[in-house]
Formats: sequence, C-alpha cells, structure tokens
Amino acid sequence: MEELHWKTAITKVEPNKLLLRGYRIDELMGKVSFSQAIYLTLTGEFPPEKVGRLIDAILVASIDHGATPPSTLAALTVASTGAPLNASLASGILAITHLHGGAVEGCMRVVLEGVTRMEESNRSPSEVAEELVEEYREKRKRILGFGHRIHTKDPRTAKLYKLASELGIAGKHVQMAKALEEALSRSLGKQLPINVDGAIGSLLCEIGIPPEIANIFFIIARVAGLTAHIHEEKTRQRPMRRIHPTDHEYDGPSERTLP
Repeated sequence: MEELHWKTAITKVEPNKLLLRGYRIDELMGKVSFSQAIYLTLTGEFPPEKVGRLIDAILVASIDHGATPPSTLAALTVASTGAPLNASLASGILAITHLHGGAVEGCMRVVLEGVTRMEESNRSPSEVAEELVEEYREKRKRILGFGHRIHTKDPRTAKLYKLASELGIAGKHVQMAKALEEALSRSLGKQLPINVDGAIGSLLCEIGIPPEIANIFFIIARVAGLTAHIHEEKTRQRPMRRIHPTDHEYDGPSERTLP
C-alpha cells in the first residue's frame, strides 16, 4: 500500500455507480428529502421521519433574514462589483461568525455542559442554569443564542419549539435552554429571549448533531437567501453603487397566506 493512501467512509464513486454512505444516490433520488440526505451525509445513517421534519423546519427558519445582516451586505457589496455568483456567495458565507449564524455551535456547547452538570449532580435545569450564568458573568463572557437586535419574541423560536414538542423531540436540552433564558433575564434585569440560533442549537443537541458541524445547518439554509439577494443586486441595481446598511424599503408582495 502506498504511503499516501488514505480512506473515506462517505462517498464511493465507480463507473455508472455513486454510493453515499453505502446507498446508491440514484435510488435515493425521489425517495428521500434533501434534509434526510443531509442528515445521512453528516451522520452516516437516515434520521427518523420526525427528525427529518424537524430539520426541514430548521432549514426554512434560517433561509433568510432581510437585506441588512452582515453576510447579506457582504454578498451584495461583492456582487455590486460585478463578481460572479460563487465569489459573491463565498463573501457572504465568510461573514458568518460566532456572532452571526455561528452562534448555533456556541449555544450548543453551553446547553450540553448544562445537561451534563444536571445529570451528574441530580440538580434541576434552573439550578444549573443559574450556576452557568453566574460563571459566564464572572468571566465577562456572553452566552450565545439569546437576545436579538430586532425580535423581542422570535416567532421562529416559538414555531420550532412547538413543532419539536408535537414530534416528541423536545427534551432536556430544550429545558436547559429555557432555564438559561430565565436565568439570564433574572441576572440582567431584562428579558433576553432565546433567538433562532439558540433554538436550533438546543434542538440539534436533542437529535445528536455534534456542535463542531452544527453551524452548517445555518449555512446551508442561508445559501438560498444569499443567492436571491445576489441575483437581485445584479439584475436590479446599478454596478458599484454605495450600499447603505439600513436605508432600504421592501416592495415585494404584501403579506399572504399559504393556499
């Protein structure tokens, strides 16, 4: 065996055959959802049907959040220079950090630590959450996944938790996230609600996704939104324009309901 020989357990490609985690991709096509295929690719196994539905909702929740987030502004600025789609898209993705989109992983680590302490010490979520909040305050560190610059009660959080509860997925990690929300609000003297990153983080804990790869769910979802903004920039705006970060107006369809 050659010195540079290496192995992968993800994909096998042969003439006229493509295997993903052992399954023929052509047989998966039309039979599994994109969310199920994502889970299969990342974990090596298919998710239960209920988990697939939850992942679908998570991806929809993060698909876009207006024209002013840093990632969108970065993509618009690069698109305005005449850069191709891939370059504009890459600039937007590179603007996703632990403070924007990447808070999913940060929240997961705190929630996982809280659940571990709760199980090891046989204490309540509330007791452990108070302890964690105090520790973070002493270190002057922020617990990610809480608070939002626009929403005082993020509708996406409420819908994700409602769906997770109906599917029987919401458990101790969601309990810990809610306990942290209460502890943070008491500590700061003001409401600091769980934002969509925090909700997604706690739910990814419930379905066993490693925090190291959790931010990909935000990134995969936001690719669609960024692409729409980039295309609009190229087809509707003049090149090399000065882009104000907030002074814009929406002129799309008025609010409508699903048929």
